[in-house]
Amino acid sequence: MRVMLTGPTPTIQNARRLRRNLSLPEAMLWQKLRQRPAGIKFRRQHPAGRYVLDFFCAQSQLAVEIDGRSHDCEGAPGHDAQRDAWLREQGVRVLRMSAADVMTDLDGVVAGLVAAAAAAAPLHRASARSPSPGGGGSEVLVAAVGAASERQS
Repeated sequence: MRVMLTGPTPTIQNARRLRRNLSLPEAMLWQKLRQRPAGIKFRRQHPAGRYVLDFFCAQSQLAVEIDGRSHDCEGAPGHDAQRDAWLREQGVRVLRMSAADVMTDLDGVVAGLVAAAAAAAPLHRASARSPSPGGGGSEVLVAAVGAASERQS
């Protein structure tokens, strides 16, 4: 079942603040995603529990995180792992993109995100008893953004 994630009031207020202060890679990506490429709607700085997601596609239950230098700092990898685990428990798939890739290959990143969202989106509204069409889904994301991921290496 697809649900819209939200968060408590402090998280919502933090998301609003973050929307006004996007990093350069987030702002660049948002300029493309706000145009709803291939008809896919993304939200920016979306509250989810106690977290704020960089981008979220509710239709596909796909979270997109842009990883910059701060994600390499002490403690950040553990925090990212906790967040990713919580999101998986909520039925949300997480796709991490490097800020460098966004800066150097914006169109490729957008194409990969659109492919991942389209692959994960349901073809129809499933009933509560129906299994998800993609099962675990991580293979779909890997295949959909393979080109973008190869550029990260």
